[in-house]
Amino acid sequence: MPIYLDHAATTPVRPEVLEAMLPLLGSLFGNPSSAHVFGRAAREALDEAHERLARAVGADARELVFTSGGTEATNLALKGAAWAGRPKGHRLVATAVEHHATGHTLRYLEKFGFEVVAVGVDRYGRVDPDDIERALTDRTTVVSVILGNNEVGTMQPVAEIAERVHARRGILFHVDAVQAAPWTEFDLGALGADLVSLAAHKVEGPKGVGALWIRHGTHLLAQQHGGGQERHRRAGTENVAGAVGMARAFELRAAERAELLPRVRAQRDRLTAAVLASGLVEATGHPVERLPHIASFLARGIEGGSVALALDLEGIAISTGSACATGSTEVSHVLTAMGYPEDEARGQLRLSLGRTTTDAEVDEACRVVPEVLARVAEGSPIAGAAGGPGAGA
Repeated sequence: MPIYLDHAATTPVRPEVLEAMLPLLGSLFGNPSSAHVFGRAAREALDEAHERLARAVGADARELVFTSGGTEATNLALKGAAWAGRPKGHRLVATAVEHHATGHTLRYLEKFGFEVVAVGVDRYGRVDPDDIERALTDRTTVVSVILGNNEVGTMQPVAEIAERVHARRGILFHVDAVQAAPWTEFDLGALGADLVSLAAHKVEGPKGVGALWIRHGTHLLAQQHGGGQERHRRAGTENVAGAVGMARAFELRAAERAELLPRVRAQRDRLTAAVLASGLVEATGHPVERLPHIASFLARGIEGGSVALALDLEGIAISTGSACATGSTEVSHVLTAMGYPEDEARGQLRLSLGRTTTDAEVDEACRVVPEVLARVAEGSPIAGAAGGPGAGA
């Protein structure tokens, strides 16, 4: 069986989540805005999903807006807050290592006269809260920071940043927790944020559903118009099955975190040590303040794509960075922001583990990945490409 080491890109839907969703795809198919018995049943399931997700993340159900995913949640947060705060100012601040959902949204807002400031990071991809504070002015309305980087795994000091941001009245603080929420002792209250983006498919939930947490009293303008769904904050017939699946996925993760995080961290550390022992790569991201499931490397003088292809032929799936940028010829903006030259950044590799990753799979990866790195570095043909031992694995 192939070994999947790309859980940072997406995760399989776990059986318990699928089981919870199936009735909403069958007999409980009603539109939750309908007044008849079918609609009322769907409405009850949707309301319960709000409540269950809220309990899992430490929120009030009324603060959660279900969206089509983490990207939409971030778009709603940034555009909605930016336009709502336009009478006060037009300055938007973020780090230079944000996910494209944030970065591209901010670039879009620039077209309408907003000023975007990208605060630099250190060699580990970590921002200094003092630098965030220095970027704030009386015209700043929104600050956005990713909690845990999706490419290199570095965690940002969001609680410290929140203190600096909220010391200046009238600035909203958005946190992209899409990658990090399943992999930290997640507590919305401890973040100090006003807006937090979440997604289901990073935590063994379905694709196409996410949520935006909006702290009570936070003003933002809706970006999708039509009906009055989600308390008039996000129009459109709700994805009830998706919402139920997301709530169940986060419930399960909240219950298993204490056991899961140390186990996956130990697997990641074992895999990291084996890959580094090849002598052909260096680790990227912060060595301590990092997500437990991501091992990220830079293979100097080797194209990361060549390594990923060779490993795929050996039956091991990894990535060369953000799944949202797959197929792009651009190098990682995260690595270049961390100070790596473009030619070196092309050697990016990301191996990410999940709840279902077994010790046996890690053992196999510890054996195969260094072998493939050595083979690619030597420029020899990819084993398995012509029907060799690794073909079809």
